[in-house]
Amino acid sequence: MKQVVQVRLLPTPEQASALGDTLRACNTAASWLSEQMHTAGVVRKFDVQKRFYAELRERFGLAAQPAIRVIGKTVDACTTLRANLKAG
Repeated sequence: MKQVVQVRLLPTPEQASALGDTLRACNTAASWLSEQMHTAGVVRKFDVQKRFYAELRERFGLAAQPAIRVIGKTVDACTTLRANLKAG
């Protein structure tokens, strides 16, 4: 039997600040990545990761997991946008 438990995180002010900084860096990185993908014409996740992963981490100071999540979310958003435009 599975149980679902709702948990509320209560970060310290320092943790909240660090989380906010990370989220802002991820959003900025996603915007930059979207522009780079469009300019380079690269749309597949594997190709995007291979081409932009190292620069994304270096430029925005992201750890490995947030960098991969930024790539995944950005590729998914671009795929959804293309599908919506194609469908009208």
